[in-house]
Amino acid sequence: MNISDIAQLKSEITLRIDQLADQLLDISHDIHSHPETNYEEVHAHNLLTDALGTQFSKVQRGAYGLETAFVAQASGSSSPGSRRVAILCEYDALPEIGHACGHNVIAAAGLGAALALQPFMSELPGELLVFGTPAEEGGGGKIAMARQGAFDGIDAAMMVHPADFDLTSIKAIAIQECCASFHGSAAHAAAAPHLGKNALDAAVQAYGSIGALRQHIKPSERIHGIFTHGGDKPNIVPHFATQQWYVRSDSLDSLQPLKERVEACFHGAAISTGCTVEVEWENHAYADMRDSESLLNLYLRNAQIVGRSPQRPTSDSVVVGSTDMGNVSYLAPSIHPMIQVAPHGVPIHTPRFAEYARAEEGDRAVIDGAKILALTALDALLDDVAGAETASEFSRIGPRPVGLI
Repeated sequence: MNISDIAQLKSEITLRIDQLADQLLDISHDIHSHPETNYEEVHAHNLLTDALGTQFSKVQRGAYGLETAFVAQASGSSSPGSRRVAILCEYDALPEIGHACGHNVIAAAGLGAALALQPFMSELPGELLVFGTPAEEGGGGKIAMARQGAFDGIDAAMMVHPADFDLTSIKAIAIQECCASFHGSAAHAAAAPHLGKNALDAAVQAYGSIGALRQHIKPSERIHGIFTHGGDKPNIVPHFATQQWYVRSDSLDSLQPLKERVEACFHGAAISTGCTVEVEWENHAYADMRDSESLLNLYLRNAQIVGRSPQRPTSDSVVVGSTDMGNVSYLAPSIHPMIQVAPHGVPIHTPRFAEYARAEEGDRAVIDGAKILALTALDALLDDVAGAETASEFSRIGPRPVGLI
């Protein structure tokens, strides 16, 4: 296919997304109005798979052993060197503050890209896959899917994520969650306090120890937690207390020693108060994000076509967080650019950001995001030079870190 043919095809694809705009925005607003948390995204799953089913002949609902995951496939020619390109959708929400991460935008943009590309796949080489990935907000949906081989043999994986700025990438660092459960002995706090062992004291000691630890970790690392249970009544020495913690570091490799230091705080606090502690780590850790520069260059070129100019993150614009897309980036060449949904200075995971995710700015991000993803996926299917660069670049990432999936 020559350059003029590709340019014409891109024009037809963007026109197709404009024609789908009302449907895509209705779905974005519907998902936003029905926020569903980890692995409970039944409404969003049904909305998206119903829409995909109008065009894709292969739509697997409840895919990879997860009730709210899906995959849709459209195949072109299978000539030598043809590639498998994946567009990923997220659609889970946060407790209390709903779509304050704008996953309704991610879902609708990914859907729009898929619906716009599908009619042309019979004329194109390779295969287009659309993955519905539940439970990004801590549930590790992509990791669970990866354990079932979802991302094996993928040559390019992509999605867009809302932010307060158009950025090439997120600074995604590794994270693992844990629960610390402290056990003591109950007693009447007035009549016989000497008979008690205060589990809440142990939890408070641990919290203070971790606060001191924060002075002596790398500036890029994060440790933050909450008390989830602290006793039953003030006149009963608490026999049980629990905390939930997030531990973050630059990579899975550097995360492990930081976890050990945090655990030492739990055990030291338990010993000092005569209590015991159980530490349970989630069975998945989110990896750092390894963005494919060659894929990102395709994205940037197509963003310019749509009228957006993503910038490299700076100290004033960087978004720091964690995502299970990081794990995917070790399994397939991947990108996770950020698309502006809110005014600069309105951070994700806030109620105000949730408002913008279904306002005019969010709607514009759905349509622009769908166009950029569709055009980037097209280039990933057609551009043999970029495909070779992407594959070569990915081969240099090195071995998969321990605990990836």
